[in-house]
Amino acid sequence: MRVLVTGHRGYIGAVITPMIASAGHQVTGLDIDYYRNCDFGTETVRGFGAQQEINKDVREITRDDLKGIDAIVHLAALCNDPLSDLNPDLTLDINYRATLKLARRALDAGVRRFLFSSSCSMYGSAGDELVTESAPFRPLTIYARSKVFCEQEISALASDRFSPVFLRNATAYGVSPRLRLDLVLNNLTASAMATGRVYLKSDGTPWRPLVHIEDIGRAFLAALEAPIETVHNQAFNIGANSENYQMRELAEFVRDAVPGARIEYAPDAGPDLRCYRVDFSKARTALPGFAPRWTAREGAVELAEAFRRHPLNASDLEGAVFNRVKRIRRMLANDELTSELRWNLAPEAAYVAQPVAP
Repeated sequence: MRVLVTGHRGYIGAVITPMIASAGHQVTGLDIDYYRNCDFGTETVRGFGAQQEINKDVREITRDDLKGIDAIVHLAALCNDPLSDLNPDLTLDINYRATLKLARRALDAGVRRFLFSSSCSMYGSAGDELVTESAPFRPLTIYARSKVFCEQEISALASDRFSPVFLRNATAYGVSPRLRLDLVLNNLTASAMATGRVYLKSDGTPWRPLVHIEDIGRAFLAALEAPIETVHNQAFNIGANSENYQMRELAEFVRDAVPGARIEYAPDAGPDLRCYRVDFSKARTALPGFAPRWTAREGAVELAEAFRRHPLNASDLEGAVFNRVKRIRRMLANDELTSELRWNLAPEAAYVAQPVAP
């Protein structure tokens, strides 16, 4: 298939895109590249796995960009709660309105498959009970609400010509060429390696499901290649039932992976309102070929080993390279971006479609 991956230069996209290309699909990547020069280690690959790249804001996608595309893997978004809270209306503009416009243009352009990267954060304050795909949404943040809005409106577009699938990812972790340290397991492990502390900002009791980014990639590839009738207009929680953890358990995994590290709680640590356990049985049984391979304990070891190969210091933990909201704030302060998060560049410099050099 000819596949368009939006956000292919992001944390998840930089891992998923090579997986899709390695499976034999022809991949075009589309990314505004907010995080250029924010690479981790030496894992970066040319074109981030895409055979062709379009350097473009997802809000500016045209019907011509979708010509000849068979499937879209839509990852591009303002990617976490703090970044989304920076400007709630702008979050809705990028994460919701632009996504809905993309879906409508895909339908108009004859794109058959539309895989949407959604989130288990939509379940919000579900508590201790395992929630399935049919559970009510209790979004606590504008980021989570944007996912709810997208699912509801894109689902209404489904037809025999347009087949959306909604992959509700658990909280991601793992090594990526575009590493993020604003994700819980990545952050705890980096902190332990750089400072000797596994630092928890909550009291350790909230539940959170976790999933490795490679397993997210396996889920997208499975949905992409599944017979349409088996996945059409369906939502799948992406993760594993065994991978629901309380924060204190994650801290213990990191302590074990980083000898000598100690667990510390913030002075004002309290329960986090975001608390949910997720049932992932449907994806395991109904998403053909999907089987997650990673555990969070193994992920902590992988991260610790990566940080030994490419050491981080305390300033990296607090800096703008691996922290999305701090990166955006710095670019705004430096006038690299407009208040609408568009590059302060001439149009011909900002929007260039080009094949990846061999």
